[in-house]
Amino acid sequence: MPLILFNKPFQVLCQFSPQAGRESLADYLRTPDIYPAGRLDADSEGLMLLTDDGRLQHSIAHPDHKEAKTYLVQVDGALEADALARLQAPLDLGDFVTKPCQAVRIAEPGWLWPRTPPIRVRADKPTSWIAITLQEGKNRQVRRMTAAVGLPTLRLIRSSIGPFSLATHPLMPGEWVEVPAGDMKKI
Repeated sequence: MPLILFNKPFQVLCQFSPQAGRESLADYLRTPDIYPAGRLDADSEGLMLLTDDGRLQHSIAHPDHKEAKTYLVQVDGALEADALARLQAPLDLGDFVTKPCQAVRIAEPGWLWPRTPPIRVRADKPTSWIAITLQEGKNRQVRRMTAAVGLPTLRLIRSSIGPFSLATHPLMPGEWVEVPAGDMKKI
């Protein structure tokens, strides 16, 4: 029963089935009968967990189990205190209201790999970095949250899921490592 930590590169699809002209998980992982426990959209990078254990997959991915997931987000604009407070509080996104979350301003992570292609840089407009930790995970939620407070997302990297993080398991984009599944169940 493998549990695989995978650092999903930018523009890679979170599926094993091929799609013309697009890279997918099958281009990086050859372990049979594993499936992602949760997804990242193609425009997002970072940590994914994959397993062949359906119950474990469900417990990781399902919002009722409240696995904390942390995202490092580079946004277009200067992060002000009021926008940070709005991100932390329940935020009405139209079709749902987010749960309160942790959101803190951070410096650009020194360990972070360059994105290919790089984000657009505008000399006249600053960018800011935020670490956002959610206990839920709706479709494109982090991007929608930052847009709702006037700070469009430029880059989004999931850095941790539950007890696993790219800090404790440094992986470059496209790299993966198998870890004991029991490590997930200890939390």
